[in-house]
Amino acid sequence: MALSVLITGVLLLAIDGTVLYLAVPSLSRELEPTAEQLLWIGDIYSLALAGLLVIMGTASDRVGRKRLLLIGVAAFGLSSLLAAFAATPETLIAARALLGVSGAAIMPSTLALIRNIFTDPKERTRAIAIWSAAFGGGSAIGPLVGGLLLEHFWWGSVFLVNVPVMLVMLVAGIVLLPESKNPTPGRFDVWSAVLSLATVTPLVYAIKHTVASGFDPVTAACLIGGLAAGYLFVRRQRRLENPLLDVELFRIPAFSGAVIANVIAIFSLTGLLFFFSQYLQLARGYSPLIAGIAEMPSTLASIIVVAFVGAFVAKLGRGRAISLGLLMAAAGLTFIAWAGGQDSYLWLGIGLALLGFGVGLAMTLTADVVLSAAPPKKAGSVSAITETAYELGIVLGIAILGSLVTGVYRSRLVLPGSLPTDVRLRVEDSLASAMAVLDARSPAALAAQEAFVTAMQITSIVAAALTAIAAVVAWKLIPSLRERESPGIRTEGGH
Repeated sequence: MALSVLITGVLLLAIDGTVLYLAVPSLSRELEPTAEQLLWIGDIYSLALAGLLVIMGTASDRVGRKRLLLIGVAAFGLSSLLAAFAATPETLIAARALLGVSGAAIMPSTLALIRNIFTDPKERTRAIAIWSAAFGGGSAIGPLVGGLLLEHFWWGSVFLVNVPVMLVMLVAGIVLLPESKNPTPGRFDVWSAVLSLATVTPLVYAIKHTVASGFDPVTAACLIGGLAAGYLFVRRQRRLENPLLDVELFRIPAFSGAVIANVIAIFSLTGLLFFFSQYLQLARGYSPLIAGIAEMPSTLASIIVVAFVGAFVAKLGRGRAISLGLLMAAAGLTFIAWAGGQDSYLWLGIGLALLGFGVGLAMTLTADVVLSAAPPKKAGSVSAITETAYELGIVLGIAILGSLVTGVYRSRLVLPGSLPTDVRLRVEDSLASAMAVLDARSPAALAAQEAFVTAMQITSIVAAALTAIAAVVAWKLIPSLRERESPGIRTEGGH
């Protein structure tokens, strides 16, 4: 029963990370954000999550995982109300940032409580598999939920739906969840917290700023500042008796390989979903609901994979099973790139299913590799590494792949010379802006759609190549002990 509460939390957070994607066309019509603002609306949620997860994970070890989770749940509900009724792009960006801060208070506690509730390795692996399925499935279910809501309500409804769920979770959490904390947490290092934020935020902003304004002194300053803060953060962690993040864990090849694989897997999935929903609606002409249904193969595959995790580990071992999952994801992305230019949806569905199954397999096993390295008293901080990998993957997926789509779209766009200047600027900004000001059957609209399809195909190939590289890294770094040699990785599916 406690697990069901934790799964509800992570499912809702994952849905909230992607539910907005289908609302992009409608909120673009209502709020008229620029292409850069649109990327911030999509990315600020995960940026806040990624920047604060390590801090919140350590905080949960100190103040209590249950207590921090319930505080986060209450704040998440209030932030959802603010987002639902945002009247400007700036207000929506701020509300999404608050949602990210609230989510950062929830996320580390979910996996840390699982680590402490399920002390048997076999049960813990099964619980983590369900947790991973909720995270991966929630990311994929988000567009379907968004489609159902947008078919009948305004775009703000995708946030308003959070409120009743959070109220139920708050009450159930108070009753069902056990409290746990690190009995000897040591001193909380404020400078480490500042440096962790100063590392992630400037680097992501540099990516976003480059796509909007090109490489300029601002980009260079952000890159230098972020890398310098990262260097200082790592050096400080090595010197502290109780570090905010135990960077020495990354000396273990299996641990670092699992984190890299985790980042790349979620990078590919969420980066694709961010622009794929726009492709289905704006280039293929699907309604929000039909577009959500069209993305279901990845959802179903990421859920179904839970039943096969044990069998894959028993047959291949962890490293090879993770590598296989990433190779399947790369194949799915390649398939989607090819199918994007085909009339039939069938091929897109097959590519999405391959992607969902591969990412689901890789995510489940990498989470288990990382969490198995954690002593129970540091469950919060090590859980935060897993979840930071997830959220960093989301941030980078949207920032890099979303920016790549925008850049290729603009470079491939060829418009009639007769377009008025103000319309031309809107069309060149993004496909969402273009379809808001153009007739869907006009030559300019067709040119914009063609440029976006090309951008999606090229970006999918880039994501496929990165995922294939991650598969090689996983194969080389993560041991492939069979189930009988590695009791901490057993699941019933392997018997």
